[in-house]
Amino acid sequence: MSRLIMMDTETTGLEPEAGHRIIEIGGVEVVNRRLTGNNFHCYIQPDREVDPEAFEVHGIGADFLADKPRFGDVVDGFLDYIRGAELVIHNAPFDVNFLDHELEWLGRDLGRVADYARVTDSLAMARRLHPGQKNSLDALCKRYEINNSHRDLHGALLDSEILADVFLAMTGGQSALLLDGEADKEADAGGGIRRLPAERPRLKVIRPSGAELEAHREWVGRLDGKGGEDNPWRALGDEGGQAG
Repeated sequence: MSRLIMMDTETTGLEPEAGHRIIEIGGVEVVNRRLTGNNFHCYIQPDREVDPEAFEVHGIGADFLADKPRFGDVVDGFLDYIRGAELVIHNAPFDVNFLDHELEWLGRDLGRVADYARVTDSLAMARRLHPGQKNSLDALCKRYEINNSHRDLHGALLDSEILADVFLAMTGGQSALLLDGEADKEADAGGGIRRLPAERPRLKVIRPSGAELEAHREWVGRLDGKGGEDNPWRALGDEGGQAG
């Protein structure tokens, strides 16, 4: 079973080395290429101001975050959520660097993100697939015809949901993920694809008899009124005669 988590964070600024902190974490679980609905989302009190440039991106301010839990309050649930999964993050070095700093600042010897989960950078993947082109989430949505019109500002959970659609499209699947159970409903409605097993018995081919071919020729003659040789049904009848 392949367990993927599409993940994103929002922060107070660009550099944890300068004391900037994570203020939002969003994760969307995908198992066997289906959304499970088992998401992770929290806002975090950073104990510092949000840079104006960062606020312009995500619209999350210090007043909104004042009553939110701190990273140490949510870290155990977060680590349990990502444990053993593959994290898919757009521009992963940025988010992972912030997460690693937050883990270190707790002073609990919790290690690093890579100790809990494998990390895949979907931005690096997109650059390999589309060299020399724009590969932001917005650009990829446009390229893969994914509707992101509801995205006015960045948000960790919303961006994770969009990334799920983008990642599936980049890896050759359907452009919109289904929640578990929805695919079964589609199949029941006749929308699913059923494949016959490779080991099935070969179908028996029954060739038409001479009398059947002659009856077919007479029927074709009535269709074209003159027995013309350009009639496509006549050609099929001739092929059947040759094959027999």
